Amino acid sequence: MPDTFKPTAKIAANAKKGLKLRDDFGRGGTDVGVRRAEQLAAQNDVTAEDVKSMHSYFARHEVDKDGKTHEWGSDTDPSAGYIAWLLWGGDEGKEWADRHVEKLD
Repeated sequence: MPDTFKPTAKIAANAKKGLKLRDDFGRGGTDVGVRRAEQLAAQNDVTAEDVKSMHSYFARHEVDKDGKTHEWGSDTDPSAGYIAWLLWGGDEGKEWADRHVEKLD
């Protein structure tokens, strides 16, 4: 079992998009989310702890998709939750973290 995991190109692209949207709209994500996005965007290896952290983030923030301020999935008026979701790797990041966390448990 590897001690590190390499994010996919799609996860990296989602993280880069999240960073750009955050920069453009001035909302979404925390300092922790930005650091995670920079790590994923560079496709740097993530540790088992990082994978567990990603899994926990997505489990807590699935409800953000129901937000009524701004739009989930929009490039012209994105919600803060959508931007943060992208920072953590987006839907592909969630599926990836969920898959890997099952192997860790």
